[in-house]
Amino acid sequence: QVQLVESGGGLVQAGGSLRLSCAASGSFFSIDVMRWYRQAPGKGRELVAGITSGDSSNYADSVKGRFTISRDNAKNTVYLQMSSLKPEDTAAYYCNVDARLTSYSNARLNYWGQGTQVTVSS
Repeated sequence: QVQLVESGGGLVQAGGSLRLSCAASGSFFSIDVMRWYRQAPGKGRELVAGITSGDSSNYADSVKGRFTISRDNAKNTVYLQMSSLKPEDTAAYYCNVDARLTSYSNARLNYWGQGTQVTVSS
């Protein structure tokens, strides 16, 4: 199984920056795609950014040019560097990964973290 622990959220003024981290631990063979989602109050959960094990990344249009996703495979950790933050970025941010639990199966299981709150004041 995989446990995900996010950190780095907080309160920041508009225009500021924050760096989120999500560390994966537990018993698994590999972590494949790592993603960040967010959910604002009263809204659905949306994909913010994703990154493959080969460092190919994609972003929601709303964060392109402001957010950067990266990963440290040795630490099984994914990061989200957020800059030029806007009040509309206020949300709970969730880490999500696809993991292979053994080398004997290509099946991927999907896991979620508990979330970390990001609040951007105007």
